[in-house]
Amino acid sequence: MSKFESRVRKHNSLQIIDLIGELDAHTSLILEKELLDLINQGQTKIILNFSELKYISSAGLGVFMGCIDDIRSKNGDLKFSNLSDKIFEVFDLLGFPHLFEIYNHEQEAMDKFLSDPNTQNL
Repeated sequence: MSKFESRVRKHNSLQIIDLIGELDAHTSLILEKELLDLINQGQTKIILNFSELKYISSAGLGVFMGCIDDIRSKNGDLKFSNLSDKIFEVFDLLGFPHLFEIYNHEQEAMDKFLSDPNTQNL
C-alpha cells in the first residue's frame, strides 16, 4: 500500500495543502475527502504544494478535475506549486498547465491569489 499524507495550513483565507508521498488510486480518496471538506466549509482558495510528493497517478489527477468546477463556481481556484520535474511532465503531457495555474514556489501562488481582483478580504 502506498504512503500518502496531506497537511492543511491556513494563511489568511487561503488553504495550503502539502502533499506528501504517493498519490495513487488508493490514496487519492484521502485528498478527495480533504478537498471536499474544505469546499463544504466554504474554503475555495486552495494552493496544493507538491514539494514532498514523489508520485502521482491518473486517479490523483482525477481528484483535481473532479472538484475544480465546484471550486470555481464558488469564486475559488486551485493553484499548484513546487512540482518536481517528473510530476510536471505528467501534468504537461495531459494539458494541465492550460487548465490550472502552476507556480515554481508557493509564495508565487499566494501572491497571485492576493493580486486577483476577484479575491476579496484576504
